[in-house]
Amino acid sequence: MALLNINPTRMALMDLKRRSQSAQRGHKLLKDKQDGLMQEFLHVIRQAKDLRTQMEEQLASAFRKFLIASSWMSEAELANALSSPQARMELAVETKSVMSVRIPMFSLQKEGSVKSYGLVGTNALLDEAVAAFENVFPTLVELAQIEKQAENMAIELETTRRRVNALEHKMIPDLKETVKYIRLKLDETERASIISTMKVKAAIEQ
Repeated sequence: MALLNINPTRMALMDLKRRSQSAQRGHKLLKDKQDGLMQEFLHVIRQAKDLRTQMEEQLASAFRKFLIASSWMSEAELANALSSPQARMELAVETKSVMSVRIPMFSLQKEGSVKSYGLVGTNALLDEAVAAFENVFPTLVELAQIEKQAENMAIELETTRRRVNALEHKMIPDLKETVKYIRLKLDETERASIISTMKVKAAIEQ
């Protein structure tokens, strides 16, 4: 705690009292925000963990299917089948605000078919592998969205935590200590004034 550099006057005391009350209200609001953010952050983290597990399983399955398909095709046949993709994918991004945190919202827009090859020189195993990779994309996009949300929330949580700590351990104690100091100074000044008045009165009576 440290005393603020303020002249010990009644006006300063009133101003410090107002600032102290505002700081305490701000501290409560920020603490409530921190608690709410933490609950939401933990919920998002659990979602991200489940999605990552799902995505890893989907990718592993897609790679297994692709390896099996490629083992039945020559390298030239495989390269030829996948050399002219016709599918087009675009990522649309919007944002919303959750407790002052900007949250990205991703949506995947697809056009055309990923199966742009003919039946000659390919097999059903390749169809399954390509379809499996296509199905992974929505999960990947959703995972990216969730993890970006978690990142933004973590940044806001850290900022809020620092503000709460600054108010709780620095600003509010300093304000209270300064209010206490000014009150003592004003009481001393008032006692000194009373004593001085009593001395003057006693001198006059004599």
